[in-house]
Amino acid sequence: MHTLRKRLLFGLTAAVLATVLGMGGWIYFGSAHAAEKDAAYPSLELFSWVLEKVRKDYVDGKNLTYQELVYGALKGMINTLDPHSEFMEPANYDELQKDTQGAFGGLGIMIEPKGDFVTVLAPMEDSPGAKAGILAGDRIIKIDGRSAGKDLKEAVQRLRGEPGTEVTLTIQRPATGEIKDLKLTRATIKVDMVKDINNRREFPVGADKIGYLRLVQFGEKTSEDLEKALVKLKAQGMQALILDLRWNPGGLLDQAVEVCQKFLPPGTLVVSTEGRNPAQNSVRYARGRGDELNGMPIVILVNSFSASASEIVSGCLQDLKRAQIMGEKTFGKGSVQSILPWQDGSALKLTTAKYYTPSHKVIHGEGITPDCIVPMSDEEYEAVNLRQRRPNLDSLEEKDLRILERLNDPQMDRARDLLHGILIYTHRTSPPQKFAAREDKQAAAAH
Repeated sequence: MHTLRKRLLFGLTAAVLATVLGMGGWIYFGSAHAAEKDAAYPSLELFSWVLEKVRKDYVDGKNLTYQELVYGALKGMINTLDPHSEFMEPANYDELQKDTQGAFGGLGIMIEPKGDFVTVLAPMEDSPGAKAGILAGDRIIKIDGRSAGKDLKEAVQRLRGEPGTEVTLTIQRPATGEIKDLKLTRATIKVDMVKDINNRREFPVGADKIGYLRLVQFGEKTSEDLEKALVKLKAQGMQALILDLRWNPGGLLDQAVEVCQKFLPPGTLVVSTEGRNPAQNSVRYARGRGDELNGMPIVILVNSFSASASEIVSGCLQDLKRAQIMGEKTFGKGSVQSILPWQDGSALKLTTAKYYTPSHKVIHGEGITPDCIVPMSDEEYEAVNLRQRRPNLDSLEEKDLRILERLNDPQMDRARDLLHGILIYTHRTSPPQKFAAREDKQAAAAH
């Protein structure tokens, strides 16, 4: 009986082993077959065949070049990935470089796809778009009488052009339902990255000793311009700061880190990135001289149009309890685009990672939730946006002037109230003297 049991057990084990081996072989060969179907060479062979057919037999293809066809194929491929990845021809890559350097060719309108529309994220300062009265949230319905569609890349190509050329936009304003045509002249505009409450670069400090800075975007000179503004504010005895990131569409990661480190001790984690390729994983720490405001209270204003680098700054300083975030939940654009230039002047902008705050909160798709939520009505949004975005108020229509006269900025008012309370509670009187002493030493060293 014992021998029979051993034989039965051996036979059962052999059967199970044979089944497992058979399944393993089936899985292996199935995987190999799937890998073969996804192999690069057969797909490239198909691509080459289609390329040649179009080049030789397309009825209107007499003047088509291989470069035009390949560029078109690359654009189509990258556009299927996400709204932020794109293949850029040399001219488009050159425009991107100018943009981050503080100059932008075209209309100066930052746009994003939202639902079925191309929507204005923010008009650039002093640009044709801002002067024409385009506001954040406006929908671009038509470009030169033709539907704008919802393809971001195509819209950008149609909006950009040589300075001095004209383009007509049909804009819909969701807040009012109004639809109107605007004729704009393209231009090359140099952009100031940091501005004061009066849309200038004077940076006055009032009797309340609360300073104000607005970061327009994060370009190559944002940190440098911020440093100059802070020096002016501290020289006037500033004791608290409002940092306005509303309608700031973002920009360069390095600049976001440099802005954060002006308010943090060296060695503090600012932001981390994580991607599919381990080479894209990184951590960024604060460097430099440390907190230039010596713990001075800060309120950061944000809204639903604060995106990318704006969210890195607000998320970092919120996590580290260095600033109070006030306003409304941010846009939620927290993905990393790597720029990969090619030898012919073109470049690939590819989403390769996502941003995480110091406490490892993901930004992309989530945004930053303020510590103090202060909602604003559509009319208040429009009024504040008009104040911030227009180079002057002389060209405003009468109805817009009435809006400005009637409405305040509740987010700004709440920020000032909070900082007033903090200053009364802490009786901060010594920091201005410390700042003045440090600046005197620096001036002496320079001479």
